[in-house]
Amino acid sequence: MTATPTEASAPLPATVEELIRHRLSAALGGGRGALETALPTAVFVSWWLIAHDLKGAVIAAIVVAVILAGIRVAQRQSLQHVLGAVFATALAAWFAMRSGKAEDAFLPGILLSAAYGAGTLVSILVRWPVVGFLVGLSDPRAQTEPFAWRRDPGVVRVCSRLTWVLVAVYAVRLGLMVPLYLAGNVAGLGVAKIVLGWPLWLGGVALMGWLLMRGRTPLVPPDTTD
Repeated sequence: MTATPTEASAPLPATVEELIRHRLSAALGGGRGALETALPTAVFVSWWLIAHDLKGAVIAAIVVAVILAGIRVAQRQSLQHVLGAVFATALAAWFAMRSGKAEDAFLPGILLSAAYGAGTLVSILVRWPVVGFLVGLSDPRAQTEPFAWRRDPGVVRVCSRLTWVLVAVYAVRLGLMVPLYLAGNVAGLGVAKIVLGWPLWLGGVALMGWLLMRGRTPLVPPDTTD
């Protein structure tokens, strides 16, 4: 994408941390997406606890996810977050119906957290930190140079530091949800999934913000990098 007049005329941030704060604020979503992700889970767990009817709980969660998608369509808004919720709900429903165990509805999320956690850790070790890709999403140079952010060692270094926060988020999620899953604690899993979803992400973002406020890494001007 080409830079807008505002982007072109905006002064270049003085530090890497200032640049990343600006880019992350443009790349992260809002609270409505969090609600669309959490509501099907809340309905599933509530139905299960009240009726102990796995099929009914699955159907209710899917219906809620589809209704949320329909509201987005009616309002002509982006389906990005709600489609993720619909897919996640359908996958969870398949796992639960296949085994007949309500706790298996949470198994896909646990497996994804393990995979994302491992991938995030590897990204740091190979110096392609995941947060760098988030920063690159709102880089005006992204269309012609999708990895322009890697040309500044300071950006790579700070993004690696921030990516450790994501590793910690996945570690906390797994550390709490795996024991609950092994115990078959459906109510605990439902609460944990909601609390360890958007609220935990907010905590992680707040920690990133604190790290960014403390840092003063010099930003290398684009015309001095190769």
